[in-house]
Amino acid sequence: MLNARDWLFVALGAFTVFWVWMWFQGKGRAPGVPTIFELFIGAVTNFFDTLGIGSFAPTTSIFKFRHMMPDEQIPGTLNIGHAPPTLLEAFLFIAIVQVDVATLVLMMGAATCGAWFGAGMVANWPRRWVQIGMGIALLAAACFFLMSNLNLFPAGGTALILTHWRLAAGVFGSLILGAFMTLGIGLYGPCMILVSLLGMDPKAAFPIMMGSCAFLMPVAGARFIRAGSYSPRATLGLALGGLPGVLIAALIVKSLPLTAIRWLVVVAVIYAAFTMLRSAFWSRATSPSATPAEPSATPAEPSATPAEPSATPAEPTVY
Repeated sequence: MLNARDWLFVALGAFTVFWVWMWFQGKGRAPGVPTIFELFIGAVTNFFDTLGIGSFAPTTSIFKFRHMMPDEQIPGTLNIGHAPPTLLEAFLFIAIVQVDVATLVLMMGAATCGAWFGAGMVANWPRRWVQIGMGIALLAAACFFLMSNLNLFPAGGTALILTHWRLAAGVFGSLILGAFMTLGIGLYGPCMILVSLLGMDPKAAFPIMMGSCAFLMPVAGARFIRAGSYSPRATLGLALGGLPGVLIAALIVKSLPLTAIRWLVVVAVIYAAFTMLRSAFWSRATSPSATPAEPSATPAEPSATPAEPSATPAEPTVY
């Protein structure tokens, strides 16, 4: 007989199949062969994601620096491409850290619902809205990195289960964080703060975070795929490169001193945030509404009867 945790693994397997099926339904957009650099991004960002750095903010920074795709395609590319490595992380961490299954399932379900509604909006946003949203999300991510480096996260407790009002607060918080995930803010820092404030062991953040992302990213990704708001080739590069990155980090390296790396990520993320916000400001300053209207491309039809000469000469038309 399968117990509750076993059924959770079955559900993760089903979502893996769902992601693959959705990928092949993606509006006939063939991904092509990822470049070595795209595979490298997937491997490195998911390697550090497994160790607690997070993958969304660093990946966004690289995409923005290298101008690898239009800004409005970045959220979809993140949620689709990082989904398979995150599913693998979820299998590993749910098996290692024994968080109460009911707490885990409710918080993951809430995050998935939040991502569904969030992705439905973000996938149809114009470029400028995405730039503003991602700029703010990147600044928030930089704040979480700073808090981690300066040991400002709440100390937390020892619980691996939530009950009563704490469980309700955890579910509501997960709902909000799931919606923000679709903009690229990442879940590690916010989830760590949430579970610590609720008195849980900070280690509980790993299965909750990875499990939530494993369910919400395929769901959010499905909406981005339907809208065509992603880069197919870069998405495949993140997925294929990310899987070995997760395995190396989880099974071989296991831990690293990450403070110096976080400081580098903080600098890169802040720069990317201001670049994103500057792009949004520049796009508004150069929008068509700011330029004078052009004259009509088609000439007016001639009159059926010749016009009578005017007693006074006509004034020239001003365009």
